[in-house]
Amino acid sequence: MQFTRKGLKAEGFAGFRPIGSLEAMRIPQGTGVFAVLAPEGFQPRFLKKSTAGVFKKKDPSLPGPALAAEWVDAAVVLYLGKAGPGSKGNRGLRRQVQEFLDFGQGKPPGHWDGRLVWQLADADQLLIAWKELPPEHLPRAEADYHTAFVEEHGRLPFANLVRARTKA
Repeated sequence: MQFTRKGLKAEGFAGFRPIGSLEAMRIPQGTGVFAVLAPEGFQPRFLKKSTAGVFKKKDPSLPGPALAAEWVDAAVVLYLGKAGPGSKGNRGLRRQVQEFLDFGQGKPPGHWDGRLVWQLADADQLLIAWKELPPEHLPRAEADYHTAFVEEHGRLPFANLVRARTKA
């Protein structure tokens, strides 16, 4: 698998909409995985303070050197996440992506996965792509994508601070 726009399209990802103009109603409601991608020519500029919401009284901001250390040169994919059905079966891609975007607008999150995205100065230019998958395939798919990314780039995407694993 290639972690490029073309590679993700070949893998079945759709969308590729800029965060700044993303209409949540166009995102499928089903479960799946999603990716945050840098547009062509994107150069990272880090904000001193994240736009993301506070989680459990903790500021999501990291110092500039820590952000720079997480940046993966030449990588297009900045974050890979999953959107499961939730305990009541009412979650999915639309709701997960909307909560991710709300988090970037300063609303308190239920978790803070992907928080480094919201310390990029031009986060509204980043693209969101998604791939619908049945709930039972999500843990394996997310773990496999993380593993493949590490094989290609030697580390996780910029905003993935924890590697997904499947339960043995």
